[in-house]
Amino acid sequence: MKTPLFPARLLAALCGAASFAFALTPCEQLKSLSLPDTTFTAVEAVAAGPYQPPTGAGRGAGGPASLTQQQTLPAHCRVAATLRPSADSDIKMELWLPSENWNGKFQMVGNGGWAGIISFPQMAAALREGYATSSTDTGHQGGNGMFALDHPEKIVDFGWRAVHETAVKSKALIAAYYGNQPKYSYWNGCSTGGRQALVEVTKFPNDFDGVIAGAPANPHIHLHAAGVERSIELMKNPQGALSDAKVETLHKAVMAACDRLDGLKDGLISDPQKCSFDPASLLCKGADSDACLTAPQVETVKIVYADVKTKKGEIVWTGFEPGGELQYTSLKNVPTQPGGGWDSIRILGHQDANYDFHKFDLDSDVALADKSGIDAHTFDLSPFKQHGGKLLMYHGWADPGIAPGNTVNFYNGVLAKMGKDQDDWLRLFMVPGMLHCAGGSGTDQFNKMAALERWREDGMAPAQILAAHVSNGQVDMTRPLCPYPQIAVYNGSGSIHDAANFSCKAQ
Repeated sequence: MKTPLFPARLLAALCGAASFAFALTPCEQLKSLSLPDTTFTAVEAVAAGPYQPPTGAGRGAGGPASLTQQQTLPAHCRVAATLRPSADSDIKMELWLPSENWNGKFQMVGNGGWAGIISFPQMAAALREGYATSSTDTGHQGGNGMFALDHPEKIVDFGWRAVHETAVKSKALIAAYYGNQPKYSYWNGCSTGGRQALVEVTKFPNDFDGVIAGAPANPHIHLHAAGVERSIELMKNPQGALSDAKVETLHKAVMAACDRLDGLKDGLISDPQKCSFDPASLLCKGADSDACLTAPQVETVKIVYADVKTKKGEIVWTGFEPGGELQYTSLKNVPTQPGGGWDSIRILGHQDANYDFHKFDLDSDVALADKSGIDAHTFDLSPFKQHGGKLLMYHGWADPGIAPGNTVNFYNGVLAKMGKDQDDWLRLFMVPGMLHCAGGSGTDQFNKMAALERWREDGMAPAQILAAHVSNGQVDMTRPLCPYPQIAVYNGSGSIHDAANFSCKAQ
């Protein structure tokens, strides 16, 4: 049964932005603006209406039109450009500038995977909320690492230069168009966008005033190397694949053991790292059946849960957390080749498209590929803090793509380096039941930008963030998301589907 909610109040909490008038420079005049290493491929005024994918020069690595074709966009000035900060650079960027009701702010949006496309859907969402917004394809087309073969400058572009250059050029264009610099500049990214966020606050701490880093794929090299190591371990255990029924058995056993650790049986594990479930407890005592696991299947589960470590015991990437089993495809499929991270080893590391994965060595291959320099490897974010920046991180505990423990380790690493009291500029929100960036059984819908803006602009640090779960277009549950290590604790009365009946507490 769905709990009665107050949609207006909920929507007000989840959404909202102010706007103001401004003096406007005609869009077409931006063509005459001279910016270093920049060639304009399209500068056009776009009327309000359904999104129409542009054609012709300047489209570059544009994303699939179907992603945004059904969305209505406000009138805006569209600027497409190619940036060439090096002789081998070919960075595509787009900037959309609201023609009216600009909120005075700039929001740059991040990429996913290997990038290779401009993030138009995310730009559309930002534009509708009144932001001037931009994105880049990071200097190449296509969703793999082949662009980096024999192209060291393109590796630099993918790693950090494309994002920084796009931010710099976007701000210059915003100032020329509106006659004013943005009052605040924000970054909003998840996955690769989360990695880009951490690289930005490390390398260019003054680029953004507030940064959202969701499910950060940082270090990219370590994430992919761990994926390769895990897939090779699973290949050595060919009888270990679980059927759908056995995955369901595993998941039910995990939930039976750990769901109540937060004091409430609700189908969500608030902190899976406190779950000490042992998959060996499901080992078949007699004949094999859907209600138990064979010894090879127990080994598969242990591999999926386990941290990937070097020979010295250093964690390269954490294992997947208990509770997300229904989404962990590696439980069911025995790989025959290394996982999707193989390009980080064979291309970014060895510069050899035919490199034999049988030669893979976790320790040496991570060290080699790390020389590409694409990741952030420091916990000292003092320059960003001194800039007045705010860093809001989030990650779903049931993420099947990027195991979330690494984000917790990064957060703890910053505290260990800079001191334990950093919550005036850094907060992490772990989301029970949420998958990769969104989705899942948890409350995955929340207004990250509103929380970040109140924090940066009004000094109101998010003590909690109201979040919702939506099913069939209807909100059927709300919960507070709590700053790590706090969790949402049921107050003991009222609907368990209503955030008002929960408080953020440390356990």
